[in-house]
Amino acid sequence: MPIRTVDPKVLHRWVNEGGATLIDVREPVEYRGENIPGAMLVPLATVSKETMPDHAGKKLVVHCQSGKRAEAVAKKLLEQNPDLEIYNLEGGIAAWKNAGLATNKAGGFFLPLDRQVQLAIGLCVLTGSLLGYYATPAFFMLSGFFGLGLMFAGITGWCGLAMLMARMPWNRMSGPTCKP
Repeated sequence: MPIRTVDPKVLHRWVNEGGATLIDVREPVEYRGENIPGAMLVPLATVSKETMPDHAGKKLVVHCQSGKRAEAVAKKLLEQNPDLEIYNLEGGIAAWKNAGLATNKAGGFFLPLDRQVQLAIGLCVLTGSLLGYYATPAFFMLSGFFGLGLMFAGITGWCGLAMLMARMPWNRMSGPTCKP
């Protein structure tokens, strides 16, 4: 069954009319940096039909940064309950902002998880290349390892480094949880 999608403007209307429960499946640091008003945080790693808030009589809508993670969540929830009425916000929070809709923003600097992963991989590839050139060619294997990891993530959609980075202290939510 194909995943249903919803346009940001339509979702905005649903939320304003009280007809939708909006779930943000990004990581806590991403939610803390910027979120859609009224969205509840249920990070991707914790999503199951048991962790979903009560949405009786409302449409259940999931979203992430661009729609990819939320699509995976929708598939997972539909496997657990094929009768579930679930929607993926088309284009995620990025499309929401492009539609001119308001978001809650945190003060201070915030680096999204995907950019943290890109930065870490770039640093490791550069380090492996420099050490391979200046120290011993065996260090080129470090660059190859991270290249292989990127290929694996691209093929499977699973990125171990992203999961590890999400558990780092600076990516942890401090204070009260955003879960319902």
